[in-house]
Amino acid sequence: MKLTEYVGYDATGLASLVTSKEVTPAELTRLAREACNEVNPRINAVIEFYDDAENVAGLDTGVLNGVPFLRKDLGAAEAGRLQERGSRLFQGCRTHFDSNFIRRARAGGLRCVGRTTTTELGTSGLSESILNGITGNPWDPERSAGGSSCGAAAAVAAGITPIASAGDGGGSIRTPAAWCGLVGLNPSRGRISGGPNNQDAAFGLARHFVVCRSVRDMAAALDIFAGPQPGDPFIIVQPDRPYREELLQATGVLRVGVAISRWGELDVAADVREAVQAIAALFEDMGHEVEEIAPPYQSHDYSKILLGMSDLNATSLAAAAHAIGRSISPATLEPMNLRLYERGRDLPLSNAADLHEAIRRMRLEVGEAIAGYDLLLTPTMPTVAVPHGGKYSTVTSELTPEEFMEADAAFYQHLGVFNVTGNPSVSLPLAMSADGLPIGLQLVGRMGDEATLVRVARDLEVARPWSQLRPKVRAGANCRSAQLA
Repeated sequence: MKLTEYVGYDATGLASLVTSKEVTPAELTRLAREACNEVNPRINAVIEFYDDAENVAGLDTGVLNGVPFLRKDLGAAEAGRLQERGSRLFQGCRTHFDSNFIRRARAGGLRCVGRTTTTELGTSGLSESILNGITGNPWDPERSAGGSSCGAAAAVAAGITPIASAGDGGGSIRTPAAWCGLVGLNPSRGRISGGPNNQDAAFGLARHFVVCRSVRDMAAALDIFAGPQPGDPFIIVQPDRPYREELLQATGVLRVGVAISRWGELDVAADVREAVQAIAALFEDMGHEVEEIAPPYQSHDYSKILLGMSDLNATSLAAAAHAIGRSISPATLEPMNLRLYERGRDLPLSNAADLHEAIRRMRLEVGEAIAGYDLLLTPTMPTVAVPHGGKYSTVTSELTPEEFMEADAAFYQHLGVFNVTGNPSVSLPLAMSADGLPIGLQLVGRMGDEATLVRVARDLEVARPWSQLRPKVRAGANCRSAQLA
C-alpha cells in the first residue's frame, strides 16, 4: 500500500484490509510514520511517534484490528510511556499503569503508536502551550486547531492516523473536530470508564473518547470503548445492540430543537447561523418536527461552575506537584493557569458545597428545558477557527481568572452546558465557510441515547457527505478520492 492510498481510508476501511490480509498492521504503522514525517513539521500535532511503534501489539480479532492510533497526552494513561499533560510541571513524567481506555483500545485491535499535543492541563480551547509550542490547523496552519485535543484532531485531519484519542471537559473533543472538519463525539456521562484512577472525572463533566473521519468509525469506537468497569460510580443504561448495527436501523420521526439565537455573550457568525438553518430545513425535509429552542441556561451560571471547578483543582494540582518533587511557579505553569491556581489555592474547601449545588441546579434546569426534544441542533462553535493567541489562550491571555472563565463560557456557549448535564453530543463537519474553513454543527441526544445520534449522524453523512473534503496540509497531497468501502 502507498501513502496516497492509506490516507484515503477511514479506520473501518483499513481494518477490513487487515482482516482480508491485504495489508499488515506493521505496514499500516509504517505508513502512519511516513505520513507523520511528511506533515508533522508543518502542523506540530504529534510530539512523539514511538520508536518501537511497529512492534506495538493488539488483538487480531478486534473491531479496528491493526489500525494505528494516537494517544492524547492528557487523560488516558499508557504504562511506561510519557504523559506530560502539555505542561512543564509534568515534563518527563511517565505513568506505570494502563487506563481502562487503553486496555479497551488494544482489545479493539488499535495499535497506539504515539502521543499528540494538548493544551496545558486541558484548560484552553486553543492549540498552543509553552511546552510543545503551537499546533497548526491543517486547513490553515495560521489558525487554531482547537483544544484541548488539538494534536489529535490535527493529526487525523492531516491523515497521520484515521482515529485518535481525545477528551472533553467543556468542548475539548467537539471544538477541534469542528475546526478541523472531523467527527467528534462527547459520550454520555458514564458511557466510557475513566478507571482505574479517574472515574467520574470532574464530577462527570470530563469524558474520554476519540476524533475520527466517519460516522461508522464513531460507531465502531463506541463498541470498543463503551461499557462499565469495576469501581465506576454508576452504570448507565446499556445499548440494545452494537452501535455499528444502529447504522442499519431506521431513524423514525424526531422532535428537534434548533438553537438559532446565541446562548452566550458572543454573537454567532452569519455563516455558522446559516449552516444551522440549512440543516434545520434538511431535517424538516426528512420528516422531523423542528422548532427553535430558547437558551436553556444563563452563561454567567456556567462561568461560575468553570471557576469553581478550577478552584477545586488547585489542591489536587499542588498534591501532584509535591508527589513528583516539583514546585508550582512561572517556570512550571503558564500565566493563566498560574493565576487560576493562585486564586484557588487561597479559597476554603467549603466552597465545594456551592459548586455542587450550582451543578445540580444547572442539570435540573437544563434537563427540564430540553426534556421535550429527542434531539437538539446547535452550532458547535460560534465562529470558524480563529488565529493563534489572544484572550482564550492560557499562554497569552492577560485577563483575570474571572474574566477568562466568562470569556470561555461565551465562546464555548453551546458545548460546556452538556458536559454539566451529561448528555451525549457530537460535532459533524456539515458546512464550509466562504473562505474554505470547516463549520461544525452539534447534535445533542437524550442522556444515554448515543444510538439516536449514530442514526441521525449517518443520515446527515449521506445527505451532506464530507469524505471528499481535504485540508491544505494533508499527507500524500495527491491522494485519490476517499475509499470508505
